[in-house]
Amino acid sequence: MSNRPTKIGKYDIHSELGRGATAVVYLGEDQFNERKVAIKVALQIDNMAPDEARRFEKLFLNEAAMVGKLSHPNIVGVYDAVVEGDMHYIVMEYVGGGNLKKFCTETNLLPVRQAVLIIFKACRALEYAFQNGVIHRDIKSANILLSDRDEIKISDFGTAQISQATHTQIDGFVGSPAYMAPEQINEEPPTVQSDIYSLGVTMYELLAGRLPFQAANSVAMINKILNEEPVPLKNIRPDVPDKLVAIVEKAMAKDTKVRYPAWNAMARDLADTFPQLEKFSFEISSAEKFNALRKLDFFKEFRDSELWEVLRSAIWENHSREQSLLLEGDVGHAFFVIVSGQVKVVKDDKLLNVLKDGDCFGEMAYLSGDKAKRTASIIAVSEVQLLKIQDVQLEQLSDACQLRFNRQFLKTLIERLAWTSNVLAQVKK
Repeated sequence: MSNRPTKIGKYDIHSELGRGATAVVYLGEDQFNERKVAIKVALQIDNMAPDEARRFEKLFLNEAAMVGKLSHPNIVGVYDAVVEGDMHYIVMEYVGGGNLKKFCTETNLLPVRQAVLIIFKACRALEYAFQNGVIHRDIKSANILLSDRDEIKISDFGTAQISQATHTQIDGFVGSPAYMAPEQINEEPPTVQSDIYSLGVTMYELLAGRLPFQAANSVAMINKILNEEPVPLKNIRPDVPDKLVAIVEKAMAKDTKVRYPAWNAMARDLADTFPQLEKFSFEISSAEKFNALRKLDFFKEFRDSELWEVLRSAIWENHSREQSLLLEGDVGHAFFVIVSGQVKVVKDDKLLNVLKDGDCFGEMAYLSGDKAKRTASIIAVSEVQLLKIQDVQLEQLSDACQLRFNRQFLKTLIERLAWTSNVLAQVKK
């Protein structure tokens, strides 16, 4: 467009990415950090009353305040928020794949399994946001961006609210009517269940290629949401598994007592559908890896953000039956967590123990220092999946994440000492 600026602040502007009623988003270049950025600039609205202007500014900058406190692989990062005279703009992570809206048509639907993975990741990201006190309030397909085949980034926290801080409440009707929960339409205080309803609508839209309610205007749309039931998903897409239909219906229940009470519950049900869906990749997805780790006792005390941190740093390995995983006498620079399967611990050709999913091994050599040698050999009893973490990778994790590992190592050491004591006591008898 002819009026597109060539520079905003320190950022070079390349093109316009999108435009709405209140803001325009440009593709920019951060020369200092050598990266592309998305710059969201508030549009100046003529004849705006002072109260409206203050509310608009609060709503716009609210996004930076909200997302600035969140750090999650599936939430768009905010780098900067600037107010320069009449210009307000937010500098964000650039996500180049567009949004989900383009996959919400009958002629361009995603494979069912891929749609489920996207919604699963959205659940985890929104759970993380909620654990940090943030309710989005405007979840929709246009606000979920794509970076890769199944990698998503949730954006537009501009209407979000810090659920535990009433001073950030923004009065008034916010959100997109087609995705609003009934209680949201009735202007009741927002809850996590309102966002769950909106994601349920998004999931319906991804699977059906259309919104659950069709209406000529917002008033008619609101009336349908409050008083009617959507067209059954099976009527539009007969191939959708019954379990997924049930998840959508539960997420979109008008009665909050029937609707999912929390993100974890919805994510759990989604994860349970994965084995029933046709694989679109031989490589296990990051969502499936996350879900597998979340089930392990070893990571029970880890927060979601810490678990994603572990996944980004660790190596995922698959080994066949009878394969030697560690050899006695080798110098150890890594430790392992068993994700699935069993291994045996052997010393001097004698069986010492059998470890299963959720157990770790190799941590003693890691804890003992650079020159420490393995005190036993580890051999796969069955096909086994392992999470391998090298010492240098662990040292690069956050202090909170390293503390979780150290506590788990201590717990493991105590359990093994107790087990050894019991074995010795039995021998003496």
